[in-house]
Amino acid sequence: MGGSGASPGRRPQRSRDPEARRAALAAAAIEVIAELGIARTTHRAVAARAGLPLGATTYYFPTLDDLVAAGLALATEALRAELRSWAGRLDTAEDLPSALVRLVEEYLTDRRRVRLEYDLYLAAARDPTLRPLAEAWLHGFRDLLEPRLGPEAARAVVALLDGAMLQALVTGIDLDSPALTTAIRRLANSRS
Repeated sequence: MGGSGASPGRRPQRSRDPEARRAALAAAAIEVIAELGIARTTHRAVAARAGLPLGATTYYFPTLDDLVAAGLALATEALRAELRSWAGRLDTAEDLPSALVRLVEEYLTDRRRVRLEYDLYLAAARDPTLRPLAEAWLHGFRDLLEPRLGPEAARAVVALLDGAMLQALVTGIDLDSPALTTAIRRLANSRS
């Protein structure tokens, strides 16, 4: 029995690289938050999702707030990358209102991710330390639209789309694309 192989039933060891572990825990936190919500996220659930011992979560993230913030920061960076992608697509769009609606429809195909972002909004309403993360989406989306629509119309379109996305998420009903496109067109045409 000299055994160089792993024993049956034993979980493979994850990398002991500190940065890899931190990243794995942050990614697992996003998944747990998306599945259970921020209020039901625990160190234990994140450790299990990451395939790491519970002690690793408390070593790298001593408080649950630290762990949740790390997950949400990772999600926020993904949002920023998405907004950069949207900017490129809007720059080449022939019809901005139609292009915006298509982008929102694509965005809503990942309902789990959308739930995560709305959980972030709700948590940020209660916890001021999370507000900068939630505001990254709100301000990023507005900043994306302002040069194309002007400040007032951009704020109105962001509010409209945010409401439409929330309703689609809650009801499970697809967007009314023609009506939404018409509403965006009206707001865009009302810019001062």
